[in-house]
Amino acid sequence: MSIPAQADLGITLENHVATVEIRRPPHNFFDLDLIRQIADTYEALDRTPACRAILLCAEGKNFCAGANFGASDAGNAKDSSQGALSNALYREAVRIFRCTKPVVAAVQGAAIGGGLGLAVSADFRVTCPEGRFSANFTKLGFHPGFGLTLTLPRLIGEQRAALLCLSSRRIDGEQAAAWGLADFCVPQAELRATAQALAAEIAGCAPLAVMSTRATLRVGLADRIARQTDHELVEQNWLRTTSDWAEGIKATAERREPVFTGS
Repeated sequence: MSIPAQADLGITLENHVATVEIRRPPHNFFDLDLIRQIADTYEALDRTPACRAILLCAEGKNFCAGANFGASDAGNAKDSSQGALSNALYREAVRIFRCTKPVVAAVQGAAIGGGLGLAVSADFRVTCPEGRFSANFTKLGFHPGFGLTLTLPRLIGEQRAALLCLSSRRIDGEQAAAWGLADFCVPQAELRATAQALAAEIAGCAPLAVMSTRATLRVGLADRIARQTDHELVEQNWLRTTSDWAEGIKATAERREPVFTGS
């Protein structure tokens, strides 16, 4: 079966492993279009029997350093259209979580904000000591999104998830592996090969049994993500009207520490 080409993705299928490479180097910032391309590709791979596992990876320095704040869908803090764009993005994110094939993410460099949400959508993460993980939303005067308020506690426990979300703290690949946020931490030169080997290991198992078992392990997850992102969006919409959100975005663009006023 032919898998449709995507403008910002490299897609190959070999030995039952589909490699989906994000190609927006060096930082692979995401927007609605990129998340939609990934969701479309996952759905096509779900319909492809030859695909038994997916390797999600990225070209360049960082896996995904977050949203592109220079793009039109991340612009004016008080523009009500941003809420509609975020809603559309989260609907695409839910489609990603509905993928029926197991996904291994190779995470080099930064997985920040929604980029962390994308990494966590995978079943497994392989990283390196240079990996950087952060749910940096409160540093922007904002509320976490992409379902992270559900996926992080599910993955690393409520206390550690609260620490990451409330402090916007950044942790490295070794700490991520120690906490269970990443499954393996290997030298950067071995990152892609290790993730590829894990995907191949899964693909070597009985495909129907793998899909059945995965569905049981993740039963109801996509529906819960849909409800959680609905709630996250409500919180984001009112925070988007605050001075702190505007200051957080401005400070990020100017590469300085924000000065928040609680207004």
